[in-house]
Amino acid sequence: MGLKQAFWSVPAKAGEPDLWVCMSCLNEAFCQKVPMPDCPMCHGVSTYEAFSLAAVQDWGTEDLIAKAVAAQRAEEALRAAAQATPPMESVQ
Repeated sequence: MGLKQAFWSVPAKAGEPDLWVCMSCLNEAFCQKVPMPDCPMCHGVSTYEAFSLAAVQDWGTEDLIAKAVAAQRAEEALRAAAQATPPMESVQ
């Protein structure tokens, strides 16, 4: 059975870049989080830099750009689902 990847949350403020790219392999992108303990592709540690999607599109490979777009879409879907979920009521 495979291990589930753990992540550190890296929230972005409005106007700040929200994509984190592994600078060791330039092949992994994550949105508002970084994997721990290391990059799942190259196993680099503490090698992430923040970028906007526009910046990644300027210099990234097609594969990296696709991963960045997918990461942002997944984060947006999580946010939308969290907002759509009604708060739980406590039963006393």
